Amino acid sequence: MIEREFIQQKTKEYYIRKEVENTLKGAGISQVRLKKIPLGEKIIIHTSRPSLIVGSKGSNIRDLTKKLKKEFNLENPQIEIVEVKEVFLDAAIVAERIAGSLEKFGSARFKSIGHKIMENVLNSGALGIELIISGKIPGARAKSWRFYRGYLKKCGDIAIYGVRTAQKSALLKSGIIGIKVAIMPPDLALPDTIEILEHPVVEVAELTKEEFPAEEAKPKKRAARKKSPRKNEKKTEETAKTAEESAAEKVEPAAAESAAGTVKESEPEPAEEPMAIEEANKEP
Repeated sequence: MIEREFIQQKTKEYYIRKEVENTLKGAGISQVRLKKIPLGEKIIIHTSRPSLIVGSKGSNIRDLTKKLKKEFNLENPQIEIVEVKEVFLDAAIVAERIAGSLEKFGSARFKSIGHKIMENVLNSGALGIELIISGKIPGARAKSWRFYRGYLKKCGDIAIYGVRTAQKSALLKSGIIGIKVAIMPPDLALPDTIEILEHPVVEVAELTKEEFPAEEAKPKKRAARKKSPRKNEKKTEETAKTAEESAAEKVEPAAAESAAGTVKESEPEPAEEPMAIEEANKEP
């Protein structure tokens, strides 16, 4: 069955990883990846201390390749070493350092170790960190201590694929102490992040007279603007009012003159003097 072949291949890879981590314990191993190539199998080891893995003149790598050939029947295993530059942003290396410091100094100083590791991780640029140390610390009864600082996602796809997690164990006199580390890296793109863009500055270059074309040098006639109907109505009302006022002003003096003429005609004419009548009678 094809499913059984896949399961056998994955279990084989798992045991190879565990063997590499156990043989190179304390070398700051982050992860071990297996890759198939035409010549055989390629084992890629990400570590913070490549010199410890290589050894003097590559002696450690030779011993590891011989061991892998013998135990897992690998044809031509090739080991490649990749150096981890940002040590405190890798959860596996941080958990290994906590386990090493607990084995070295004991469980009495676990609080100072946790706070110091958190400070180093945040100073390296991480958004948040969470440490869970569980076991018989500092007394005879088992407890779990949680150290956390910053911003850390707990649910969603980002919590599964974006947050870096690791688990290690430290062997002390009181028993085994479990260590869980979760680090949120700074280059993680969150769905709720908003970037405000600045308003673009537009620069307008002034042209000289020589740069203007000949056709554009002539002044263009402006198109007549369309007048709104409300303004036209207001203007027509104003012109009608002015016309009525001017007509009323012309009618008033004519009416006054006609009234004065009628008054003059109604006045009686004076009677002829008697002396003039007598002189007319005397004439033959």
